Amino acid sequence: MESAPASPIPIDPAIFRSDSDTTAPRQDSAQPSGLPRVRVSIRLKITLPYALLALAFAMGAAYVVSRVVLESIEDRFKNQLVGTGKLTADLMVGEENRLLETFRLLAFLQGMPEAMVARDAEQLRTLALPIAVNSGEEAVEILDLQGTSLLSLRHRTGGNVEEYSFSQGDNTYLQWEFVQNVLAGRVERDQNDRQRDKYAGLARAPWGDYFYVSGPVLDASSELVGAILVGKSLSTLTGEIRSQTQAITTIYSLDGQPMASSTSLLVGDAFVTTEQVSEILARQQAGSLTRQVTVASVNYKEILGAWEARGGDDLGVIGAALAPNFITRASRVTRIQIFLLVNLAFLLVIAVGVYLANRITQPLLQMVRASWEVARGNLNVKVDPESNDEVAILAHSFNNMVSGLQEGSLYRDLLGRTVSPEVREQLRANFASGDLRLEGQETVATVLMSDIRGFTALAEKVAPTTILTWLNEYFGELVPIITRHGGVVNRFDGDAVLAFFGILPHPLPPEHSARQACQAALEMLEAVELFNARREVQGEPPFVAGIGINTGPVTAGGLGSADRLHYTIIGDTVNTAQRLESSTRQFERGSIIVSENTACRLRQAGDEFHLEPLGAHTLKGKADELLIYRLWPCEAAGRDSAE
Repeated sequence: MESAPASPIPIDPAIFRSDSDTTAPRQDSAQPSGLPRVRVSIRLKITLPYALLALAFAMGAAYVVSRVVLESIEDRFKNQLVGTGKLTADLMVGEENRLLETFRLLAFLQGMPEAMVARDAEQLRTLALPIAVNSGEEAVEILDLQGTSLLSLRHRTGGNVEEYSFSQGDNTYLQWEFVQNVLAGRVERDQNDRQRDKYAGLARAPWGDYFYVSGPVLDASSELVGAILVGKSLSTLTGEIRSQTQAITTIYSLDGQPMASSTSLLVGDAFVTTEQVSEILARQQAGSLTRQVTVASVNYKEILGAWEARGGDDLGVIGAALAPNFITRASRVTRIQIFLLVNLAFLLVIAVGVYLANRITQPLLQMVRASWEVARGNLNVKVDPESNDEVAILAHSFNNMVSGLQEGSLYRDLLGRTVSPEVREQLRANFASGDLRLEGQETVATVLMSDIRGFTALAEKVAPTTILTWLNEYFGELVPIITRHGGVVNRFDGDAVLAFFGILPHPLPPEHSARQACQAALEMLEAVELFNARREVQGEPPFVAGIGINTGPVTAGGLGSADRLHYTIIGDTVNTAQRLESSTRQFERGSIIVSENTACRLRQAGDEFHLEPLGAHTLKGKADELLIYRLWPCEAAGRDSAE
């Protein structure tokens, strides 16, 4: 490539005016014509909604106060009690679903049916214990076909989450109807006409009163091998429900006797009569029953509802009790206090609205005045951001906009004609420092030239659109490598790419630029090999890449005309790099050829590279012979270089 002088770009001195420069064009100080007149100020737009909101708030508050005065708290308490009862029932349903989910994890666990058939208690313990611990279950019972316990896991009261007791051989479960249904393989239709083979039930066992969900375990041939029960004690259930509803929760049996409660202080008629139980079960879809109970000498209202298990089976009655606070009517003094509070809130909202309006409009008015100055041609204005909100960001953005206007001419003339991000940032930095130079600058850098061998013949056989796609994929692999190692891609020429190292974003010693270029070249060849492997899978021909690297003096600067500029490098170093790349054609596979100048710069790299001497060669266009080397990574130092 022959050297060519760079064409300087004329720069308007006006774009470099400082803030102290007063020679900017001035216009009439009056408001520029063409701007609309302010009809409704921002202050009013901000304050008016606050006033309307405050008025609506005052009217709404007065209505609420009148409702509070005229309405009895008893109705709201009843609604709260009904809601608590519904929440309690929903929590019981949710707990049943959670137990059912744990059952499914156990029943479908790999190896569970086989361990049950083999009656391997240790294997059953290994399989079931992690799930029981993770799910926080209190009881897991694994039964054989005769209803005898193969393994029972029960959490130790007050122990850590992983502390369980283990037992086997108990046949208490067979007397429970829901277990009998499972072991008999009974499949029924529930109230929603869906088939079910899993059952839930209430068990009064020697170890306590528990709520269980049970289901069958089938082997690979869908044969019944046993049953699994997952349960929780009623005392734990009532305690958990109270923690979520804040209501005293009690579970009664179908004969009306309390079985478990979240408090031990129930006195008086704590039991539910048989008539009440019948009424509750009869009207469970239509409503609930409320009654008064005494807890620690405090009267509570209790709502009673049916405890319905999976499939519509009634297990008992659940009660949720709350203490009512009777406030019949607010006093006249209270009403006056409430109205005064409402009026004070109204005035406070208006005051806040006016304050915020001023805080927002004052900086905006400053922005308006500054924008008028800019419209008149004065680019020496700045807005001082006094707040820490979005208005301050707007002020900073305005200042940046003014700076951008000052730089606009330069960026339109220069940056718009560059393609390299490094070049663009270097020119920006030069502008900021006042050191803007586009004429050629002498420096020592390393040039890398890469080409695909035999690509012209290949391109004659393939459609141009396919060639373009291949090249884009190929350069998509190589360009990031060059950039990652500090190189700048200068240009693409068909299947060739030219890059330089050690110039931008700031000059580097030749030893550093040579090392960067060689590291990039070795990684490029590795990337090409992986790229060719993918192409081979797709049935596409491989690319054989040759790379030439040379270190020496170059001239860097703008090349082109006044209206079209390209930042590039020229000089004999560039031409030599191109000739070195051409000399790679003597090898069958992809290779890297470096010059003597580059090899000398690599001596500080130690064992990072291996240079295979290729002797003196006369390159095309060169009168003198040059010593050239083939570059290998250090681990390839012992390989046979004969191609």
